[in-house]
Amino acid sequence: MAKKLAFDKLLFTAVVVLLAVGLTMVYSASSALAREAPGGRNPFLVKQMLAAVIGLVGMWLAMHLDYRVLGKRPAVYLGLAVVLGLLVAALLQPALNGTNRWILFGGISFQPSELAKLVVVAYIAYQVARQEEREHIYELIVPCAMAIAVFAGFIMLQPDMGTAGLLAIVGAIMLFVAGVPWRFFLGGATALVPLAFLAVRLEPYRWQRVMAFLDPEKYQLGAGFQADQSLVAVGSGGLFGLGLGGSIQKLHYLPYPHSDFIFSIVAEELGLLGAAALLVLFALLLWRGVRAGWRAPDVFGRHLAWGLTAVLVLQALVHVSVGLSLLPTTGVPLPFLSAGGSSLIASLLACGILLNVSQHA
Repeated sequence: MAKKLAFDKLLFTAVVVLLAVGLTMVYSASSALAREAPGGRNPFLVKQMLAAVIGLVGMWLAMHLDYRVLGKRPAVYLGLAVVLGLLVAALLQPALNGTNRWILFGGISFQPSELAKLVVVAYIAYQVARQEEREHIYELIVPCAMAIAVFAGFIMLQPDMGTAGLLAIVGAIMLFVAGVPWRFFLGGATALVPLAFLAVRLEPYRWQRVMAFLDPEKYQLGAGFQADQSLVAVGSGGLFGLGLGGSIQKLHYLPYPHSDFIFSIVAEELGLLGAAALLVLFALLLWRGVRAGWRAPDVFGRHLAWGLTAVLVLQALVHVSVGLSLLPTTGVPLPFLSAGGSSLIASLLACGILLNVSQHA
């Protein structure tokens, strides 16, 4: 049996710093919106701090629960069943902002798609670990592709194309790393690209966002307004930024500055240097996550760590790319920073599992 070591302190430090920066930036980015809230408190910061406490408890538990328990058949399939049930329950809830992404219970809301990313990663890692027992690669591809399709399909119905696409990309990366040949990905892309095009073309707001991305000046006051204001925020920051709390774009110019475009506020208030430092923290998370997987004592731990790392880093990459208008506007949150309790709790749980994997060599 592998010897249990101390957890990765560098990874832990990166997570704690990201969390601290996130709480600070949520407070700053939401300050203008909070003035309109009753009671004189910042509701966005209060909810984020509550989620941080819950997430830290979850991370601590995940650090002390042997990750190999997650690779047992009962745990894997129970996780899939529970989260799938939550996704169905979310679709049956009353619409919130025109979507069915949240489960509402009293005054608390939760977004099950955030947990879906974690359980699908665990399922794919479980299937990869069992590949030695099989005779053909199809026995790996078929169950993984079905799981990705089912969960991404329910997430699309919410609708949330950004999260569904992220889930599919992470799944593809995990299968590629597991040794699935290129020809299978080419075949899958041949089938999925037309479907993705139809999903965008048949939904007016998605099509307008794509058109605004391709021709931002034409849609500057319409579908491209968010992207345009985001670039104004990034450009206004310069090298050193306007100072913490000094953002102009958060004053009702940039929509959702505390969630969908929080990186833009980071760049505006902390400048190029602050934004670069943030990216260095995510690069550090990538390095230590890959290292934890590489040093894991079993196949399941290796691919579980790599999959969770891919979820966190790809989310960050998509969010930053949207803020810089390198991708069409989408609502993918920036892990640890964007306001949203579900995202924060899921991100801390993922890091807790990564830290647990890092304890085994």
